[in-house]
Amino acid sequence: MLLLAYILLGVALLGTLTSTIVLVLAILGAAKFVRDGRRSRALVAGHRDGLPPVSVLKPVHGNESRIKENLESFFRQDYPAYEILFAADEADDSALPIIRELSARYPKIPCRIFITGQPLWPNAPNYCFHRLTEHATYDILVTSDSDVEVGPTYLRDVVPPLCDPKVGAVTCMFRGKRAGGVWSALDAIGQTVEFSTGVLIVNLLEGIKFGLGPTIALRKDSLAKIGGYEAVREYLSNDFVVGNFIHKAGFRVELSYHVVDHVSPVMTFRRMWERQLRWAMGTRYSRPKGHLGTGLTFAVPFGILGWIAASLLGYPYLGLSLLAASVLNRVIESVVVGWLAARDPVALWACLLYPIRDLHGFLIWCASYMSRRSLWRDNNYELLKGGRLVARRANGAVITPDFPQATGAPTSKP
Repeated sequence: MLLLAYILLGVALLGTLTSTIVLVLAILGAAKFVRDGRRSRALVAGHRDGLPPVSVLKPVHGNESRIKENLESFFRQDYPAYEILFAADEADDSALPIIRELSARYPKIPCRIFITGQPLWPNAPNYCFHRLTEHATYDILVTSDSDVEVGPTYLRDVVPPLCDPKVGAVTCMFRGKRAGGVWSALDAIGQTVEFSTGVLIVNLLEGIKFGLGPTIALRKDSLAKIGGYEAVREYLSNDFVVGNFIHKAGFRVELSYHVVDHVSPVMTFRRMWERQLRWAMGTRYSRPKGHLGTGLTFAVPFGILGWIAASLLGYPYLGLSLLAASVLNRVIESVVVGWLAARDPVALWACLLYPIRDLHGFLIWCASYMSRRSLWRDNNYELLKGGRLVARRANGAVITPDFPQATGAPTSKP
């Protein structure tokens, strides 16, 4: 028993060390992001004239939380010329009346709606992007999820780096935006701090070599060089893979200084768990080594372990010190990453909530190794090596990765 307590204390001390290193790297990564952002703003200011036209591609699926505010933010862009293309599975999708209302309110913004039918690829949004790309008027594509809200300078901030032919894609960091309820708040602060911390550290150490789903802006030539969206149709984390393939094709992937809002809907604990587990499993299969190392980035679980082990060994003050250090670590991370880098004012008071989220994130990480199946939009997915997947619809039909491509054009509705 005594030997076990010493082993647990050793593990706790190792975790305290590694989580402290992560905090230092996060602070350095946040400083780099802020510094690079200042330089990028100066470069973007030089592209105010002659900005290229843009096609914004957005799949929709039902009347999600804050969908009207989310979609309207794309109609309110301070940008000279752009169009918005929407894709829905069914003609009676409840998001479509909202889109038509916004299109009527902003008649100067070209807007088209396409009904794609049931997706014929395992990854439904990826299939929508593929079909929309076929009808996009312009060479620069900005893809974004329906649960994203952006500022009026979003396109002006994101598009200019693509004027450099060496840049193949631009992606954006995001902060969680609570739609309401405690589980939504816990989900949102995790996005703002935990996810952003990983992005900032990667950007610091090796640069961005992947895409983030809330925004990937790219050119048709860089997309064509990787084989289009067909090349990534069987991946769960298609956003990560699109950016990664573009990087491997010889292009740079830029991290924009524009931070977008990613809405965390009102949800139950179970829905929040399934949502975060799906993301964690996607990372596990897309970046297996990096995901494994994530286990040493958490702080509070090691603080609790150290408190228990040290108390058993008769060192209560050491145990309390380790626990307090772990909580302080996460509070500082929330303020530096969430408030200073992600510019989320909620992160100032949510820093008191974030230690709980850190413990929850550790449990999600553990759970990601206990299953190969994921649930999304009532469909079950089985993950394969490399992040590929096989999808099974709610009605039991299997969508295999090599399912034949759909024929004919989507139905367009004004």
